[in-house]
Amino acid sequence: MIPHNTIGKSLPRVDARGKVTGEALYSGDLTMPDMLHMKILFTDRPHARIKSVDTSRAEAALGVVAVYAAKDVPVNEYGLQWQDQPVLCGPGSPKPGTDIVRFVGDQVAAVVARTEAEAAAAVKLIQVEYEDLPVVTDPVEAMKPDAPRVHEHIGDSNICVHYKIRKGNVDEGFAKADVIVEGEYRTPVQEHAYLQPEAGLAYLDDEGHITIACAGQWTHEDRHQVAHALGMTNEDIRIVYPAIGGAFGGREDMSVQIVLALAAWKLQKPVKIVWSRQESMIGHGKRHASVIRAKWGATWDGKVIAIENELIGDGGAYMYTSNKVLGNSAITSTGPYNIPNVKTDVYGVYTNNLPGAAFRGFGAPQALFMAEMQMNKLAERLGMDPVEFRLKNALKDGDPLGVGTPSPSPVTVIQCIEAARDKIEWKEGKKKERLPAHIKRGYGFAAGFKNIGFSFGYQENCWAKVEIHGKGEIERVVLHHAGAEVGQGTHTVMMQMAAEALGVPFEKVRIITSDSATMENSGSVSASRMTFMSGNSIRGAAEVALKKWEAEERPAIGEFKYLAPRTTQFDKETGHSTPNFAYAFVAQAAEVEVDIETGHVRVVRFISADDVGQAINPALVEGQVEGAVVQAQGYAILEDWKTKDGRVLSDQLSTYL
Repeated sequence: MIPHNTIGKSLPRVDARGKVTGEALYSGDLTMPDMLHMKILFTDRPHARIKSVDTSRAEAALGVVAVYAAKDVPVNEYGLQWQDQPVLCGPGSPKPGTDIVRFVGDQVAAVVARTEAEAAAAVKLIQVEYEDLPVVTDPVEAMKPDAPRVHEHIGDSNICVHYKIRKGNVDEGFAKADVIVEGEYRTPVQEHAYLQPEAGLAYLDDEGHITIACAGQWTHEDRHQVAHALGMTNEDIRIVYPAIGGAFGGREDMSVQIVLALAAWKLQKPVKIVWSRQESMIGHGKRHASVIRAKWGATWDGKVIAIENELIGDGGAYMYTSNKVLGNSAITSTGPYNIPNVKTDVYGVYTNNLPGAAFRGFGAPQALFMAEMQMNKLAERLGMDPVEFRLKNALKDGDPLGVGTPSPSPVTVIQCIEAARDKIEWKEGKKKERLPAHIKRGYGFAAGFKNIGFSFGYQENCWAKVEIHGKGEIERVVLHHAGAEVGQGTHTVMMQMAAEALGVPFEKVRIITSDSATMENSGSVSASRMTFMSGNSIRGAAEVALKKWEAEERPAIGEFKYLAPRTTQFDKETGHSTPNFAYAFVAQAAEVEVDIETGHVRVVRFISADDVGQAINPALVEGQVEGAVVQAQGYAILEDWKTKDGRVLSDQLSTYL
């Protein structure tokens, strides 16, 4: 192994002191002279046409400076994948369908006042006349031809996404199978519950840019969406990220950015908004709920030879990233196994629920839950140990995925399974002390995989700039990078990689980040991509800068845009493709006790064996794994998202947990 000077060490986070002491400023902490405050009127209807919006009483209220409605937004649409969502819903917009609210978190109007309290009081004075429309909340029902349409002007049904995976001959495979198991599974919605609710401050900077300081995951994509909605150019808009209190995928889509920019532009004054926890929980997307039907067949010698899956994802009211999330579900629906015959259909469906959005795992948790349940059922029917059954079918280098092409090497799922098995003492660990009659102990085992980087033909790229300052020797290094820090330690890791690439102590590096006006696009902090992508971009920029340094150029400045290996889109009929340039593999084992009298669940032990490649900062890697495990346990046994007829019943953490 190559020795390293900086990477591979658990250096303290560069932002730790500021966050512990309160010196770090989040967007909700920001303030400016003459700052105004905004409040949003959310609809309370899951599906309705807005016939009129009367803002006269709000406009006349104490302290109110302005009230904005749909007619005030120049190009009243936005969306990360499809521009299918109005900024503000109501009459007066030229865009078709913008007078319809499609879920309870749709925004109808924005009030700007001198104080937050005045804005909150005035927003209650807005009168909205609705014509209620039929509500559809079950994605299975929403697929039917006669179901109420969520978007009358888009397509010819509520099905917004359909992916097909076809490999081998499923009918022949099932005919040869000795054992066939079937199952239907439902996975629920999950709330991101990041510590910092949505907030932002918009103002005009010294160059006249409409500047939005907010929490997000991709400065340049935020800028693009704001510019489009306001009918401006990207150069008119500036996005900056102060400290960010968590994301988990939930900040990939717009929340407060566009309405803040609209108000700051029209009023030529700073405007701030901070959502309450309740507003946050109804106002941003969630992990997709899903309905999955599966049929898997295996032979007596323990080989899975045919599978047939149907996964229906609840896309909610708008596209958000459903097309990408559900594409990932399609890929991972085989589990990390070499299966010769595959038939999978994955659907994304519009409903009047909250939109399905990006969430840690990005479609893989739903599909892998089904796959691992099917593997357990098959192992039981075959009388095989479930771990040995997984090892017998696990992917190896060169094995084709369900999409017909091999996973890029190395494929390490076998090593992960063996490590988790050995650590939990799979066979030995079950021989334990006797328990009270009301306590039952169980053991679980699962394996999985997930994409690294953007998929399906998108040309992955990431930019970095490195400045080397000094005279005879390098005295300081300034790293410029647009990648966001959403809580996982990204910026610390970037600085470690810059120090390593330049051969300087970590203490000589400082970082400037997340400002769309002063740096190029580094892509989103999502898709498990940023360490890999930023590392390659930083190394490239460092090499350019070092060549200039050696040529006596002072300061020596290097810029570099890293382009990842190309991927390809799904074939529409077969899914055949190379959808990703890399995958990560994991295996996990759990020992759990359940009190059958009270229902209390106690996780006794949990082992996670992750192939992380080169750990740049081991402590931060461990923190990410531990956080993922805890978040998954919450999803499995604690969290409960409740709705009725499209209305949210668990809009506070106290009712969600």
